Amino acid sequence: MTESQQQLDEQFMRHALMLADKAEALGEIPVGAVLVSEEGEIIGEGWNLSIIDSDPTAHAEIVALRQGGQRLQNYRLLNATLYVTLEPCTMCAGAILHSRIKRLVFGAADYKTGAVGSRFHFFDDYKMNHAIEITGGVLQQECSEKLSAFFQKRRAQQKEAKLAQQLMTETKSDS
Repeated sequence: MTESQQQLDEQFMRHALMLADKAEALGEIPVGAVLVSEEGEIIGEGWNLSIIDSDPTAHAEIVALRQGGQRLQNYRLLNATLYVTLEPCTMCAGAILHSRIKRLVFGAADYKTGAVGSRFHFFDDYKMNHAIEITGGVLQQECSEKLSAFFQKRRAQQKEAKLAQQLMTETKSDS
């Protein structure tokens, strides 16, 4: 990879990290995605909206791909690059395959549900009718830290809520 490509990848991954902040502000898991045309124009953006929209398919990648398809008025997103802060799951990998993007660039690995090598190897099947260039680990530390901090905060909030509930129960039983 050339130095200019690496700089471009980092620039768009920083944009995806900013989109992840939007998800976090809504109480969603902080994942962001940005779809970029061959000319370097942003044609789609997304962040997790599954909780807000009550939609299990509203992952950042899917939202960005949908927006890109609408913008181009085409379900084929040829020669585009998708940048996402977290390794895509199998659902998103399927959508990525069907969109026919050229490149996938992701930040943090997902050892629980990642479909691009960490847990599953979705794109390694030689029978796939489309090959995608994959680059993982771009701004990996920043992407991983954002997710770790979010889940650490969420666990602390859940613990606090559980303690408050116990205190309320004890207070009622003492009355």
